[in-house]
Amino acid sequence: MLRIIYHSDDCVESESVSNGLLKELAPGVGTITQCHLGEGLINEDIPFKIENCIKGYIPEVGDWVTVDLRENNSEVVAFDVQPLRQQQFTSEVSVVLRDHGYIKKDIFFYVKACADGYKPQCKDQVCCTAIESKQGKCNWRAISVSRLPRSPHNQIEITPHSNYLGDLLKDKEGIIISGISDFGKMSKEESKVITLWIRNNGNHPQTLLEIQLPTEESQFHVDRLKVVKEMMASSKSVSSSREVKGQLVLQPKMAAYVNISCTTKYIGNHKVLLVFKFDKFRIGRHLTVTVIDPYQNYMPQQSQPMQGSQQSKTPFTRYRESMDDSWVVPGEKMTRYPKLQLPKRLGQYRVPQEIRNPVINSDELREVFPILEETLCYENYESKFSLLLYLEEIQLDIDIRAFDLEQVCLNIVGEYLSLKVPGLAEGRPSVLVGDRVYLSTPGAEGGPIFEGIVHEVHSDEVYLKFNAEFHSKYLGEDYDVRFTFNRTPLRRFHQAAEYAPNLGRNVLFPTTVENQPPLYNPSSDQATESSYLTPTKSASRVDISSQLTLQFFNRQLNDRQMSAVKRILLGQCRPMPYILFGPPGTGKTITLVETILQILTKLPGSRILACAPSNSAADLLAERLHKSGVLKLTDMVRLNAFQRNEDNIPDKIRPYCSSGNNLDIVVHYRIIISTCVNSGILYTYGLKPGHFTHVFIDEAGQATEPECLIPVGLVAGTDGQTILSGDPEQLGPILHSPHAKSHGLELSFLERLMGLELYSRDETKFVTSGYFDPMLVTKLIYNYRSHPALLQLPSVLFYANELEVKAEKTLTHSLCGWKSLPNKTVPILFHGIRGEDLREGNCPSWFNPFETVQVVRYLQGLLADYSSYLVEEDIGIITPYRKQVEKIRMLLSHLGRDVVKVGSVEEFQGQERKAIIVSAVRTNEELMNFDQRHILGFLCNPKRFNVCITRAQALLIIVGNPYVLMHDFYWLTLLKYCVENDAYVGCELPEKVTAACDS
Repeated sequence: MLRIIYHSDDCVESESVSNGLLKELAPGVGTITQCHLGEGLINEDIPFKIENCIKGYIPEVGDWVTVDLRENNSEVVAFDVQPLRQQQFTSEVSVVLRDHGYIKKDIFFYVKACADGYKPQCKDQVCCTAIESKQGKCNWRAISVSRLPRSPHNQIEITPHSNYLGDLLKDKEGIIISGISDFGKMSKEESKVITLWIRNNGNHPQTLLEIQLPTEESQFHVDRLKVVKEMMASSKSVSSSREVKGQLVLQPKMAAYVNISCTTKYIGNHKVLLVFKFDKFRIGRHLTVTVIDPYQNYMPQQSQPMQGSQQSKTPFTRYRESMDDSWVVPGEKMTRYPKLQLPKRLGQYRVPQEIRNPVINSDELREVFPILEETLCYENYESKFSLLLYLEEIQLDIDIRAFDLEQVCLNIVGEYLSLKVPGLAEGRPSVLVGDRVYLSTPGAEGGPIFEGIVHEVHSDEVYLKFNAEFHSKYLGEDYDVRFTFNRTPLRRFHQAAEYAPNLGRNVLFPTTVENQPPLYNPSSDQATESSYLTPTKSASRVDISSQLTLQFFNRQLNDRQMSAVKRILLGQCRPMPYILFGPPGTGKTITLVETILQILTKLPGSRILACAPSNSAADLLAERLHKSGVLKLTDMVRLNAFQRNEDNIPDKIRPYCSSGNNLDIVVHYRIIISTCVNSGILYTYGLKPGHFTHVFIDEAGQATEPECLIPVGLVAGTDGQTILSGDPEQLGPILHSPHAKSHGLELSFLERLMGLELYSRDETKFVTSGYFDPMLVTKLIYNYRSHPALLQLPSVLFYANELEVKAEKTLTHSLCGWKSLPNKTVPILFHGIRGEDLREGNCPSWFNPFETVQVVRYLQGLLADYSSYLVEEDIGIITPYRKQVEKIRMLLSHLGRDVVKVGSVEEFQGQERKAIIVSAVRTNEELMNFDQRHILGFLCNPKRFNVCITRAQALLIIVGNPYVLMHDFYWLTLLKYCVENDAYVGCELPEKVTAACDS
């Protein structure tokens, strides 16, 4: 407790205030226990105001402070609040989370404390000023963090180790170690022996104490040392030798040898350091072997550039040269919406030349467009997003130039001309029905450009329709081909950003919670309770959800899910968005489905628009609603884009589907389900604000803010309610422009809102509702997906260690008995492989043949274990590179295992499998010290890491190079977790990992 001491019985009146006189007390020491909206408490009972803190000090809960105390009408008030202790540290950033992080694991800091816009990254060397503060297990809180400049001093870890290793490999003091230490290429479970010679060519005896290998689990084995009794004339012929036990004194001109055997266990490149330890020095030699698998023969490598691709010019150059489309002969467009003339047209939103030119000229965009550096606010909302969207479009246009083709011939197929497109099946390029393809005569600058409209898309070719005259005259001539992308999504983003200010500050930048009368008053079936379901006038905010009793359609909902349903149904904080924060496997989609059904049945005047960024997520929502058994066909419609391939629509929701040709009827359904982008078609119908009473957006964290605002704009009005469901700790939207990414377009609407004070986690309040304001946010914490050992790491790293296991053991423990699992209580396996990352032809994507084979071997092992009852649909293979996806699929196809899903992390978000196998691919160790982020690439992303390790229900296998992955904090943490739980196999571990496990 804060101790208060009076100076004397004759206290001096020191300062006058409106309600009395202040009496000075002795200074005190205490901790800040509450701080909010400009005021707070010290030790729970001493109030203070922010203006009474010393200049520059912004207090936080947990800070130790000294204060001057004064008594004001029997109330003790704190003045001159300042930190108790302050100290400067120079150290390394060890953890970075969304809004806070840790320096050398014992200094806590908020990201907002970083100076000059610095965005901290793990392993950054920083200088910080810290004050004594209790923040979890930390006793210091950094109030200022700045990055130290990169200098030789800051890279001290690299240089000394490199110098030490170089010195270790040199012969010394006349001792020469000779012989070939490379075992070459070997097959798995093959054995081989090599011999290394130790000669003393010096003038003094040298004592060899021992020969050391780094680990007992090595594939290498050192036999006993043998000393030569007599040398024959040829230098390495031995007439006789004797075995040496213990130390060996090598006299001048004396020689010894040692046989080293290798029995291979794991494929990949293996390299261990063998050390000859003498009494005064050490000499080292690297033992190396490449272990290959016969399956690698099924993956031929293509080294030549792919046919039909331009190699002479970069995509950026081709983009600059493709600006003049003044002489374009239009193609034959597809007929769409024949039954409906839409009353409003979507604007074109062409990229202005004054934005395009600075990009083409490689100008410094922050100087040309100062708004990029401005914080997003209500006043600059439209203009900033408009600029970011234009920058994204320019980059998309540049990127697609990489797929342009030179001198290709088209084939006549009925009424179409077909074009073979390399990489089409892998989405490189992505071509959809309705897209435009442009043909030009090779070398004929300024000539006509013929526009072809895509009418059909097949596995490796597209069917096009050009101007009728072009079809009639085409005789097989060669043309250069330029692809485009569909601009409609970007145009709708622009439209949403333009309309957004009409939504009001309470939707875009909420600052205060204002209660509205509840939307649902159950007087008809709960008449006895209706009197207390309306807030009183005297209360600024009243959460009445706990007073509401509902009959739930899904009886399996947990308490947090039920609370979320009630709060959304009541809608007391509308029009402020309500956020359903759903970590992996916590049942957010189930919660949304129940909420939609409750609104449908309890609010007869409601009309619901439910959206998601992808077709798969929207289909899942529709399918779950259908499976509830509550809906009639007349209740719901699944609105698809006209370009969508009907073969990809699940059979169960086909009866609900419409492609928009009867939009005048579709808009009157009670529930409309669509993607966020496709919901923009509803704007063209001229709907009035308030047509929809509720808008739900599932997986909202994967959509850009303008994309999210397309459906949100359709529920404008003070009574409209927006519900955002997602997880800010998982993958956000996919963007191409680095400028758009770094200046705000990569931040989803959901994540931006959760960064606002109203929506943020506050451990000093809302203790019974997960530290979030229950009127605005519900965080689901009960995980119904994963084994406890699989859940522990992501729970600690991303979810404040709050996730609780609720999944059925019959599912989560079903693979604990798999024979290849090192620890039967921890269903994780990290297989270390030092392979090779390669690229083919002009393809920028990477693949790793060693990892490809190992992944498939594990897949076969799982399917061959009949006790696990696994089928191919139960297993997923995740890898971040398209070329690795292609190589794994190729090998699986050769083995007849095509059903297994292989895809990127993005493709698996929102999905789950009993077993997940991850291939990390990157393995170039030599370049790691030069450019860590470039080499790690996609892997160096906490959100991607989180999604990657949370897809598995019963088994997670990671195949990767620990020498590369250890340079990222999150992968290093996973490595340590596996090593500490005896879940690591494969190549020898780096010293950094073993040291981290020992510390």
